[in-house]
Amino acid sequence: MDFAINLLNMATKKKKELLDDRIVSISKRLQKLRKDAGYTSYENFALEKELPRVQYWRMEKGTNFQFKSLLQILDAHEMTLEEFFKGLK
Repeated sequence: MDFAINLLNMATKKKKELLDDRIVSISKRLQKLRKDAGYTSYENFALEKELPRVQYWRMEKGTNFQFKSLLQILDAHEMTLEEFFKGLK
């Protein structure tokens, strides 16, 4: 029984980490930028901008946030860090 409780606690902690509001805000912002640029598919955007497709998908889903990757995406949008983070909570 203790094992099940520990497993449940670990799953709850992991879920909280994945649902961090700051990460969700950044991933939604990336999706909006892509769609506003006229790309309905993350795959087409990644391929055209020469970004690793799976890596970009993970960032839009909020599971991989390396600063180098974020900077590559901002370069593809010709956007500064200040412009990207303006208005994010």
